[in-house]
Amino acid sequence: MLTDFLPTTRKELEIRGWEDVDIILFSGDAYVDHPSFGMAVIGRTLEAAGYRVAIVPQPDWHGDLRDFKKLGRPRLFFAITAGSMDSMVNHYTANRRLRSDDAYSPDGRFGLRPDYCTNVYAQILKKLYPDVPVVIGGIEASMRRLCHYDYWQDKILPSILVSSGADVLVYGMGEKPMVELAERAAAHRPLTGVMQTAYLTDAKPAEGIVLHSYDECLRSKRDYAENFRYVEEQSNVWHGQRLIEPHKNLFVVVEPMNPPMTTEEIDRSFDLPYMRVPHPKYKGKTIPAYEMIKFSVNMHRGCFGGCAFCTIAAHQGKQVSSRSKESIMNEVRKVAALPDFKGYLSDLGGPSANMYGMHGKNRSICEKCKRPSCLQPAICPNLNQDFRPLMDIYKSVDALPQIKKSFIGSGIRYDLMSDDYGREVITHHVSGRLKVAPEHTSSHVLQLMRKPSFEHFRRFARFFEAVNRETGLGQQLIPYFISSHPGCRVEDMAELAIQTKQLNFKLEQVQDFTPTPMTLSTVMYYTGLDPYTMQPVYVARTKEEKLRQRMFFFWYKQEEQQAIRRELLRLNRPDLVQSLLGKNHQTKQHRK
Repeated sequence: MLTDFLPTTRKELEIRGWEDVDIILFSGDAYVDHPSFGMAVIGRTLEAAGYRVAIVPQPDWHGDLRDFKKLGRPRLFFAITAGSMDSMVNHYTANRRLRSDDAYSPDGRFGLRPDYCTNVYAQILKKLYPDVPVVIGGIEASMRRLCHYDYWQDKILPSILVSSGADVLVYGMGEKPMVELAERAAAHRPLTGVMQTAYLTDAKPAEGIVLHSYDECLRSKRDYAENFRYVEEQSNVWHGQRLIEPHKNLFVVVEPMNPPMTTEEIDRSFDLPYMRVPHPKYKGKTIPAYEMIKFSVNMHRGCFGGCAFCTIAAHQGKQVSSRSKESIMNEVRKVAALPDFKGYLSDLGGPSANMYGMHGKNRSICEKCKRPSCLQPAICPNLNQDFRPLMDIYKSVDALPQIKKSFIGSGIRYDLMSDDYGREVITHHVSGRLKVAPEHTSSHVLQLMRKPSFEHFRRFARFFEAVNRETGLGQQLIPYFISSHPGCRVEDMAELAIQTKQLNFKLEQVQDFTPTPMTLSTVMYYTGLDPYTMQPVYVARTKEEKLRQRMFFFWYKQEEQQAIRRELLRLNRPDLVQSLLGKNHQTKQHRK
């Protein structure tokens, strides 16, 4: 039934008997009514709060702009998200090449959202309806809330509030601030000053941390790096300070984050009446991102791993907010009731699958803690590492008659794992291949990445093999690695190739580092500095440097071996040629 979904057209409004709408949401993604898709979450949250909400998914921004006009003027405000990914990451590879598909569009069709999607949608709406407030949010707006390095233009851009013309920006997970904004708009109160929002003003607030200005960041990479540290630290504490970034004669004001969601609050979000399928308008079409998660259940939000290149903690928060067992089990039953479910759950997970239920033993310590990672450089002694609640859920899910097998498809932190938990996962929840992310082998690169020593991976690989021998399962361990991360040189990639070769891996899950707004790795890439120490960091910037690093992933391919040998001999490292390619490669080159 069309009325089971949030309306997307004028006809669907008429079916509901609505003459107007309180809030109209515009999204760069297709409309999938599922708790894994942000616009559905915000739409259902506002609906539950009593507001009339409509969604316009992937509007056509060309021509007469009819998609931006078809539902008319909302009573309260427009809200915009580029979708589940930054639109530039969605569109371009690490080498800035245009992608050919879009996982969040029907049939994976490319080109249904513009570059810098949030800016384009907001500018159109402000032109058509200049007196209607525009609220922006989602990962693109969240990570661009202050001045930021943009890899695709290779320069520092101002806050997206400046470039988009939007009135308010919601950062992080948006349920709480969006409801408060709706309440304020309905009461004709100002939309500024709401926690977890940002806005532009010509009046400098009396209290807050004043960051280096946009112009100062343009002139000084050191100033930009210093800004990042303040932003990250204030995002980590539970009761942060307001941030103020001068921009010419204006100020970008970022209000503090809300404290982590309670179990009751996150349950309410996941228990909303989602249809769990794409809108009927996509009948006969496939949305690849939905197909990946349709038989999965997300058990928590947030990640305390603090990986330097990851946006999860910056967007969802460092503290983990976990759902109740009852809420999770209810969702598993809903998944099992889907008509094409065959008994296999693809993922019982989260941002890091084995962080469910974990938090500080003494919460008051966590409230003040600025540390970006609870795991690096060592596991925090205040961290509760109890896997029993998680293992209890696994067993309860597997005991349901509708479930043949539940898998863990999300990332698992092997540096945060007991033997009992590891054995449970390997024995009962791996679908033939277990993917983990050591990311590199070099100790100094891993330190910059905020990842554990490679020795942790070696230990886990031995454990994985031992359990497989005992059980006769014959499963594969699939490690992920990154090339060209700040701090990584060609010699480090050669050592990576040698160490993974010694472990009998022929790598396949690999990628070049892609700088994305507001991550530590991106700040190091742009500035060549570690913001926490202000020490210089080597950066591979050119396409040629990146290709030289990447080829070492594929040392086992004959077409790469000549170039690898030449590069190592250019670096005067014949020892690495012999270790990686064998004695024959080295002697053959010397004879020439």
